[in-house]
Amino acid sequence: MPTTRTPKVLISDQMSPKAAEIFRARGIEVDEITGLSKDELIKIIGNYDGLAIRSSTKVTKEVLAAATNLKVVGRAGIGVDNVDIPAASALGVVVMNTPFGNSITTAEHAIALMFALARQLPEADASTQAGKWEKNRFMGVEVTAKTLGLIGAGNIGSIVADRALGLKMKVIAFDPFLTPERAEHMGVTKVTLDELLAGADFISLHTPLTDSTRNILSRENLLKCKPGIRIVNCARGGLIDEVALKELLDSGHIAGAALDVFLEEPAKASPLFGTPNFVSTPHLGASTDEAQVNVAIQVAEQLSDFLLTGGVTNALNMPSLSAEEAPRLKPYMALAERLGSLVGQLDNEGIKSVRVEVEGAAAQLNLKPITAAVLAGLMRTHSDTVNMVNAPYLAREREIEIAEVRHDRETDYHTLLRVTVMTASGPRTVAGTLFGNSKPRLTEIFGITVEADLAGDMLYIVNEDKPGFIGRLGTALGGSGVNIGTFHLGRRDAGDEAVLLLSVDNAIPNALLTTIRALPGVKVASALRFV
Repeated sequence: MPTTRTPKVLISDQMSPKAAEIFRARGIEVDEITGLSKDELIKIIGNYDGLAIRSSTKVTKEVLAAATNLKVVGRAGIGVDNVDIPAASALGVVVMNTPFGNSITTAEHAIALMFALARQLPEADASTQAGKWEKNRFMGVEVTAKTLGLIGAGNIGSIVADRALGLKMKVIAFDPFLTPERAEHMGVTKVTLDELLAGADFISLHTPLTDSTRNILSRENLLKCKPGIRIVNCARGGLIDEVALKELLDSGHIAGAALDVFLEEPAKASPLFGTPNFVSTPHLGASTDEAQVNVAIQVAEQLSDFLLTGGVTNALNMPSLSAEEAPRLKPYMALAERLGSLVGQLDNEGIKSVRVEVEGAAAQLNLKPITAAVLAGLMRTHSDTVNMVNAPYLAREREIEIAEVRHDRETDYHTLLRVTVMTASGPRTVAGTLFGNSKPRLTEIFGITVEADLAGDMLYIVNEDKPGFIGRLGTALGGSGVNIGTFHLGRRDAGDEAVLLLSVDNAIPNALLTTIRALPGVKVASALRFV
């Protein structure tokens, strides 16, 4: 929040001088001290209200504990793996990033690596500079008329698509949030992951690393690619099984691969190094003069706004709220985020629209933060950078229609929030209320009335309402050492479809989930997590 004295900011990583110029122009004191060790940073961090970083400075729990005056950390770039966000949140320190300043630069790097693979440029360069003239050895392929498969069609992916279409390539895309309308607008064809693997000549990854995308190019999926595939990853390490990639490059099934990111960085001993037809760069996706100037300017403006006026932009642990609204809206936003997360974890394919309805006391509130919380919960299952500030932007980018409706009518609850998401499978509606005006509580899921908390690890089951099922389920859970915390049951009619929501003391293992899905009468079984 705004300081009552002249705020002071530390820039602890190398960044464009434009950042310091902006701070000084707006009346903020700034020190540029880079290359600090952890102990050196701890000694001086207590003097600053704001901290501007890139990727080198590690903002650990120990650093934050010493930062007695720190109010905001700003990352010039998208990744915040070097910031302990939970510790920052606990201490009331806002963490911001600049998620869109590197987009063009990263997209151009992906295109550059695609060309490097197509024409074997790094190997041809090394051979020629070694005094050889191996013209017949380096037979490349054209990109014209080839099919580029995008895994992820968000901000960066859409730029890559635009550039590839300019190269006369055909572009197909797999993205759970990509609607047919948005795909048509982009000029790409929306496909399933299996269709992409089977049809692409080149694959470029542009998705964050989440539980659902980790090893998305596993050994199994790499083998589904047609022989001669070429793969580019400028997104995140961990999206590809690097050991399997090495083996399939050696076998010739994969014609080439180019990685700008690795599972472990700095990557100094990768099994891929030295492999023929493999190109690597040291996480250069954002490394252009233009990108570094853009993110430096953005982080300086965001920190200045926060320190001088309390304005919040691209915060990862705080919504855009005024001081007056925050206490009243906080429990509603917690409810909204959990309702969005519930739908996102159960069904988020081809989202076309989101409708947020409020009744009772909720109808008197500012709906924008509530809607943003719904969108953040909904989209967070597939994006590690989404937050209540940038979620509406991401929704607009994907051409997801947003509707907000206030109902002035009698309701069974003092206050009620209903969320309807139109997906490829049809509408999905959930609703909830607040107990004691503070505790989020689910009241409806996909047309079935059920009252349940949404917290921690949970198990969601849709089953036939027949005798004996609960006993079989309890036996399966008990046999795997999973303890039930709470048990919530709802059904349409006797003997019809029933819904179970169980809170459990620990995460459901995949093997147990497979066992539960095989139980007689089970139609759907999904593990959920709410944080």
